[in-house]
Amino acid sequence: MSEVTIRVRDNGNLKVEGPVTLLDGEGNPIAIPAGQPITLCRCGMSKEKPFCDSSHRAAGFESVVRAQPATEE
Repeated sequence: MSEVTIRVRDNGNLKVEGPVTLLDGEGNPIAIPAGQPITLCRCGMSKEKPFCDSSHRAAGFESVVRAQPATEE
């Protein structure tokens, strides 16, 4: 099985690479281009939801996510 990678982009979208199925709130599949990465909106301003249309730039969306070190219990 191929690996899926989701990259959280600084001040931007989520870039999804690999074979995925994207479903709406009712469980219906949303068409996506086969074999190509997709970008998903994080800012909520896209007119193409759930896909990113770069509206985050004009909206001034800011979010920089960094992984936290694993903690041992």
